[in-house]
Amino acid sequence: MYILGIESSCDDTSVALLDCSDDAFVVLAEKTAGQVDVHKKYGGVVPELAGRMHAENILPVVEEVMNEWREKMGKKNALPDVIAATTGPGLITGLLVGAEVAKNLSYLWNVPMIAMNHIEGHIHSVFINNHFPISSLQFPALCLIVSGGHTEIVLMRDFGEYDLLGKTRDDAAGEAFDKVGKLLGFEYPGGPKISKFAAEGNTTAIPFPRPMMSSDDYDFSFAGLKTAALYELRDRPLENEQEKKDFCASFEQAIVDVLVTKTKRAAKEFSVKTIILGGGVSANPKLRAGLQTMTQEISNVRLLIPSTNYSMDNGAMIAAAAYMRGKKKEFTAWQDIVVNPNWEVYDK
Repeated sequence: MYILGIESSCDDTSVALLDCSDDAFVVLAEKTAGQVDVHKKYGGVVPELAGRMHAENILPVVEEVMNEWREKMGKKNALPDVIAATTGPGLITGLLVGAEVAKNLSYLWNVPMIAMNHIEGHIHSVFINNHFPISSLQFPALCLIVSGGHTEIVLMRDFGEYDLLGKTRDDAAGEAFDKVGKLLGFEYPGGPKISKFAAEGNTTAIPFPRPMMSSDDYDFSFAGLKTAALYELRDRPLENEQEKKDFCASFEQAIVDVLVTKTKRAAKEFSVKTIILGGGVSANPKLRAGLQTMTQEISNVRLLIPSTNYSMDNGAMIAAAAYMRGKKKEFTAWQDIVVNPNWEVYDK
């Protein structure tokens, strides 16, 4: 099944053409137009600017992907079997651009369309160009989604069947990383820069709190940790490069400890057979290592982590997530497609 995936929920205009089957999801062509240089002067994503950039980028990106795929196929008029586009959650300024282009292509090409959830895309990112086939996924699966806008634990009982176990009550983990990075003087996005500095720091140098790590639920809260970092910098200014590295390492470890501890407890309670990590923060080496160590302590559990290329928002994950729905012919007429910035993956 050839699936064209379109992702525009935040600040990346991303399109990919995948050859999908039960055995593999192979990327045949892909292109992403990023907007970091536009937004970094403001310290974060500006929705109005993001929407404008999506509108400028999306048609050239779609055209480049289609031309590359058609050239590989040797068919200048080849069409995908399915068009999948993110219709939520995310910034409505970006969602509208991607959805409207997908709807127009669906009409013009007479190709069925599937409206996809952004979080479900991150869950399926682990199957892209991976030797682990989707047909081998064992349920129940526990999905830890960690990004700039989302931090949640979702129980996946089967394809398309999700239950929310917990989510952040305030800031997402990625948002905390980026905002503390800004306090340290790092350009947006600050999270990857904190991770880089943390690699050479002391994780126990500063006793940052671990918010809600011991609570009897699976919710998260990172606003207090962000405030603790602010007060730490105010009361004890960093005097040299090593102190900055120690600060980053201690802050990063606090977030990782909370994420890993709650994931481990949920995995045991629900007797899961698979743990899936997804979202932009899934690229964080400390989080990956922490989950790998934790998984080894639980018997008969497999950890699936996306390649770093597909940790961030991308069109390939949207195409991948559409495969199982495409097999079942769960299409939606383009006239009935609407975007929902608050669409939760566990909504029925």
